[in-house]
Amino acid sequence: MTKAKKPEDLRSHRWLGVNDLRSFGHRARLRQGGFDGPDWTGKPVIGIINTWSDINFCHTHLRARAEDVKRGVIQAGGFPLELPAMSLSEPFVKPSTMLYRNLLAMETEELLRSHPIDGAVLLGGCDKTTPGLIMGAISMGIPAIFVPAGPQLRGNWHGQTLGSGSDAWKYWDEKRAGRISQEQWEEIEGGIARTFGTCMVMGTAATMMAAAEALGFSLPGAAAIPAADSAHPRLAANSGRRIVDMVWEDLTPQKILSKKAFDNAIRVHMAMGGSTNAIIHLVAMARRAGIAVDMNRFDELSREIPVIANVRPSGDYLMEDFYYAGGTRALMAELRGVLDLDCITVNGKTIGENIEGAEVYKREVIHTLDDPVSRDGATAVLIGNLAPQGCVIKPSAAEKRLHKHRGKVIAFEDYNEMAREVVREDLDVTADHILVLKNGGPKGGPGMPEWGMLPIPTKLLKQGVKDMIRISDARMSGTSYGACILHVAPESFIGGPLAFVQTGDEIEIDVPARKIHLHVSDAEMAKRKAAWKQPAPKYPRGYGALYLEHIGQADIGCDFDFLGPLGAIPEPEIH
Repeated sequence: MTKAKKPEDLRSHRWLGVNDLRSFGHRARLRQGGFDGPDWTGKPVIGIINTWSDINFCHTHLRARAEDVKRGVIQAGGFPLELPAMSLSEPFVKPSTMLYRNLLAMETEELLRSHPIDGAVLLGGCDKTTPGLIMGAISMGIPAIFVPAGPQLRGNWHGQTLGSGSDAWKYWDEKRAGRISQEQWEEIEGGIARTFGTCMVMGTAATMMAAAEALGFSLPGAAAIPAADSAHPRLAANSGRRIVDMVWEDLTPQKILSKKAFDNAIRVHMAMGGSTNAIIHLVAMARRAGIAVDMNRFDELSREIPVIANVRPSGDYLMEDFYYAGGTRALMAELRGVLDLDCITVNGKTIGENIEGAEVYKREVIHTLDDPVSRDGATAVLIGNLAPQGCVIKPSAAEKRLHKHRGKVIAFEDYNEMAREVVREDLDVTADHILVLKNGGPKGGPGMPEWGMLPIPTKLLKQGVKDMIRISDARMSGTSYGACILHVAPESFIGGPLAFVQTGDEIEIDVPARKIHLHVSDAEMAKRKAAWKQPAPKYPRGYGALYLEHIGQADIGCDFDFLGPLGAIPEPEIH
């Protein structure tokens, strides 16, 4: 290891290494905590940003993993300090964890800036925690390494493998259609999430953990290790050891992240059949790094990279199977010919070096580029008069018959109206109709909730209909599936064209051509716009009001306008 820094160059030196009254106070307080001079003298202080919580079962094990990280930090000659951060439990936080992703990013950045921290280990994985932690670390700019929480083990019901999220949607529709009983539903409830860890399908959590590794922000192979596997605490300890060297090497996020690194992450996302949410998060992460990445780049790479991970909801298997098949290193080895192999990563080696020797052990789980699971792609960006700034669909998770479709609209003004209407037995709806949900976007939700997988109307479920076109400015859980068109921008709440769609209108979808068109004349749209009144904001004060004033639209990553790369923030004064 070549050291780029000396002990007196460390940020923490200003707090702990100076012979003055203020440093006396800092050291005295550390001694109050039972520490002593040998714990910190001449050593990097490593902040462990931990998103553990009693109500986030994706992260139940992170309390223990923080101790594994500390073990590694101490072995490598660092001084570890654990700093709790908000947990963003996807199942429980309402109206949406997306409302708070930027708050976690701000908290991460300010925890690291305001304390004597030289390097950071980021513990997270539940959907928004990965981008939130990394966005904050990018903006802070000190060396940082991400430790993904890892997926749960497989679910089980009556000998059938269950995947959290995806099978919840599936069996809920079966229950609504009367094909499974309440007793069976309760049995499924007890078997679908058997261990701690994130959703074990290719949802947002698995997608973003893989993207973080592809960006170079995690150690090789980290993303797919199951949370309950003994390899996971070893990963945590290895990350603790590595961050100490990263501090001495001054290996900051700015030296890892590049346009090519983000292209690598997008290609891996496509090959894995990743969540549509990855678009919003990766665009926001790139924006923090001052790198231009937009929705069009996702569409361009989606046309080049087929889905090769046979993982639900685009395939048949789960993340545990993916890990046994070789995991992210094996998948990236399959992509060797299209990745930029020279991109540097947190271990100081290149992507090419990190995937050297990786093999696929289960071909039924990780396919080749020549024999993909789906050639349709994980993401398509549609443009048209309904979505001038774009909207997205996951073609690989939708029935192919719906990739080109024209149908009449049934429009809902909000989620509650939609929920009331779809259960009506007398709803005038056919499988060819297009369901449209308004006011589910960044400001309209607020927080862009995962309302985008609108339920199939009960009447159609009983007829055996399993998919239809659904359009909204909301997001969709990465565990979801179906012909759902999401992230319509600009959103309806601020007067985007979606606000003016009415029941009886016709919308035409052409996924191969990447087009979406509302068949309403410009004159009629102008008339409707003139009569439209913007809904009242839902938060008159507090963080919600700050959010509503500064949040960006989906196509630019839903970050706050004041959190972009606006220049360096000075180091805190220590007086």
